[in-house]
Amino acid sequence: MSYDRSHTGAWREKELSLRQVMEKYPEVSPFVIIKTDAQRRGVEYADRALAAVDPDIHLTKVRSDYSNKEDLTPVSLMMRDGTSICTSVDVGGNTSSGRDPYLVDVVDGKVVLVDENRVIEEVSYWEKPDFHEKETSRGTPMWHVVSVRPQRLCIHPHQHCDYWKTPGHGCKFCAMSAVYHSGNKPELLDVRDIVESVAEAIKEPGRNVNIFLTGGTLCGGENFLDDEVNYYEEILGGITKLFGGRRFPSQLISTAFSFEQLRRLYDNTGLTSYTADIEVLNKDLFAWICPGKAATIGYDEWKERLCRAVEIFGKGNVNTGLVVGVEFATPNGFENEDEALESILAEADELSSCGVGVVGCVWHVSPVSIFKKQISPGLEYYVRLAKGFDRIRRKYGINVDMDNYRRCGNHPDTDLGRI
Repeated sequence: MSYDRSHTGAWREKELSLRQVMEKYPEVSPFVIIKTDAQRRGVEYADRALAAVDPDIHLTKVRSDYSNKEDLTPVSLMMRDGTSICTSVDVGGNTSSGRDPYLVDVVDGKVVLVDENRVIEEVSYWEKPDFHEKETSRGTPMWHVVSVRPQRLCIHPHQHCDYWKTPGHGCKFCAMSAVYHSGNKPELLDVRDIVESVAEAIKEPGRNVNIFLTGGTLCGGENFLDDEVNYYEEILGGITKLFGGRRFPSQLISTAFSFEQLRRLYDNTGLTSYTADIEVLNKDLFAWICPGKAATIGYDEWKERLCRAVEIFGKGNVNTGLVVGVEFATPNGFENEDEALESILAEADELSSCGVGVVGCVWHVSPVSIFKKQISPGLEYYVRLAKGFDRIRRKYGINVDMDNYRRCGNHPDTDLGRI
């Protein structure tokens, strides 16, 4: 199947519809397919849906490395099976990658997803945690420091990325630099603010199953990336003390650290799982799309560092994320979906053979990224690739509960692991 790159209003005629994909792949949960399509196309809110938002209950404010939002629209959505739909909140407005977004509306008293005047699925709004409106001892609003998903605390300590400070080194799909410069945000969060906010957040019983950290790359230090490692070690060390010095359910998404750097993080903190996102599984596309990563670490070394991380954290506790769909970006991307699937799944199999889980995020084309005029592939491609990732993880016995629907919610393919 060839990949249609055109931006036209007739996109529905050129790819399988949601219903057709669900009928063609009955073995895939409809919740997974709906979630994928909503993340791919985006959502907009009807007036009735906005009227149903209660800012005393629902999460409407978020500050992270990719978001700087303070209005009365919901941060995101949840479906009836507990699956999150991580809809994007863009600086410069939402985008649906050349396609109509889903409409969130109220029908018969229920908040629902609607497409072409047809109710697709009931949804609900994420609820805000108890700590959200409190302040740290320094007077910092805690929601500026720790954002949340339904069952996860999210910490974004470095809200810029050093790769963007070198012309031509930023990842072409990434909106981090634009988001940072759009608002009054510190580049680095204060460690005391982070630890105080987490201490307050974990007082709420039954709310959280995981603490997650990620941010932009910090290139400096005695050795390359030492500044980033030292910063995370200080933060994780402070949080570890809240748990009596023991290991606690946690995930770090960072640059691909050396074995020695990772060993130090693991030995000196309570961190339990590790992710280094390679973004795209193709050496040539990696060099084009992620030039900073390619210039400083390189594709082969990135994969080697992931495999060695398994020696420290263990199989099932190390993975790498892809921006699924970016492999079709023009002018250098794939033009045929079957060829893309074959190539990507072969490389995913290679990584998984050493115990690294491969997971995919649905590419949401940001209007403030270098790739803002690109278009993501059709829904069927995402479903086929999700099935492939799930099949490979089962082949090698890799359980990625570290990054599942409760701890993250951003990867439709990991939702298949529940079945």
